[in-house]
Order: sequence, then structure tokens, then C-alpha cells
Amino acid sequence: MRTIMAKTPHDSSFSFSRRFLNWKKKVEEDEDDMEEILTNTISQRFSEEDKQEELHISMSTEMGLVPRSRKKKSSSMVAVSKLRSAALTVFGKNKSTNHSHLGSRVIGTLFGYRRGHVHIAFQEDAKVSPGFLIELATPTSVLVREMASGLVRIALECDKKIEKKGVRLLEEGMWRTYCNGKKCGFAMKRECGAEERNILKAVEPISMGAGVLPGNYNNGCDGSEGELMYMRARFERVVGSKDSEAFYMMNPDCTGGPELSVYLLRV
Repeated sequence: MRTIMAKTPHDSSFSFSRRFLNWKKKVEEDEDDMEEILTNTISQRFSEEDKQEELHISMSTEMGLVPRSRKKKSSSMVAVSKLRSAALTVFGKNKSTNHSHLGSRVIGTLFGYRRGHVHIAFQEDAKVSPGFLIELATPTSVLVREMASGLVRIALECDKKIEKKGVRLLEEGMWRTYCNGKKCGFAMKRECGAEERNILKAVEPISMGAGVLPGNYNNGCDGSEGELMYMRARFERVVGSKDSEAFYMMNPDCTGGPELSVYLLRV
């Protein structure tokens, strides 16, 4: 065996460095090959799983277990779905803020100027906006005479229209009015404005009772329509269906029937 000897220390160091670099290069190449093999294996595995899932969905569809409309959601579809959910959440919050809902026990207020028309407002609570506010064509003086004679039944009817299928009953705008069986013109749904808010604020401490407010108590009124008459009480709300509701005035002594009832009907 021949012994290879370096002529100088420099040659020996250079030879060792060259062998080391060659070994390192070989190791790196082996690692690259291993990484490539692992990558191909993983890709092949996921590809096979995708094919199996598609085959499973196809077989389930043919057997009637999965609808044919089922597809994988892409990233764009997921983004659109999230955006739509966020928009619905925002609009839902705004809607619940602007329109208060009514429960089974509500506060009902009838008010109107002596030479004006009657307004009916139903509130979930005295401090919130009315969930239902309507103005009748009936003069206030006529309703006062009817209530003085005994029981009062106010019926409000509206037409059922196909194009307004999704409208809630309390959101209908136009009503035919009947008072104790007699037709009394039409009624219109109103938004709660500044004048209505001031009136409801003035009678807020009153839980039940009737009275009169000065005609010029409100800054927006000059008193030409006379005094403001009001009646306030607790009502029980009964929902028969999506097309029928009723509000019954609750007597504090729980004796006898309700003195005032309001019926809403969509026909």
C-alpha cells in the first residue's frame, strides 16, 4: 500500500477542505432528493384523498343521500359568505334599533286634539319608541262619545297582497277602520316624530288613566286644535296568526271584560 503524503502543510489542508466540501455537497443533494420525494408523496396522498372524496360524493349523490348541488367551497365563496353574514348582522342591528318589538304585555296610548284625529300607540316599554303607531280618520270627539257609552271595539282591516308577502302585520300602511261595527274611514300607519315623542314623554309617568293636556304645551302646536286628550292603559297582545292580532285593555281590578279592544286583520 502506498502512503500518500502531502508535500506541504498547505496541500494537506487544501485536500481536507476539498474532501469536506465534496461530502457536504453530497449531503445537501441527498437532502434535496429526500425533500422532493416527501413533497411528491404528500401531494400524491392529498390527490388520492381528493379523488376518494369526490368518488364518495358522486356515489352518495347517485344513491340520493347528497344533493347534486353540493360542491366544494372555494376561497372566494367563503369570503363572499363571510361578507354577506357581516352585512346581514349590521342591517339586523340597525333594524332592531329603529323598530322596537312588542311582547305579550304592552302599553297602549290613545291621544288626539279635541278638533283633531285619534292616534293609537303601542309600546313595549314607556321609554322606547312605539312598535305600532297609527292615525285614525275618526275625530277625537266622536271616539270620546263612543267610549262614554260603554265598550269600544276598534277593528282595522287591510288587504292581503301577493307582492307584499313578507310584510309583517304591524308594518302595513293602510287600514280600513270600524268602530263598534260602523265604518269610520281609513287609518294610516305613522312614524314617531318629534311631536308624538313629546306627547308620549309627557304621559310617560302615567301607567293608567285619562286626562287632558293644554293645547299649547307643545312648542310645535299653536293650540288651534284645542286641548290634547289622552287615555293610557296596559294591554294584552294576542297573536292569532301572521294575519291577525288583537290588543285587549287590562282592567286593574280583573273584573268584567275589556273596555277597549283593538283588532288587526289582514284579509
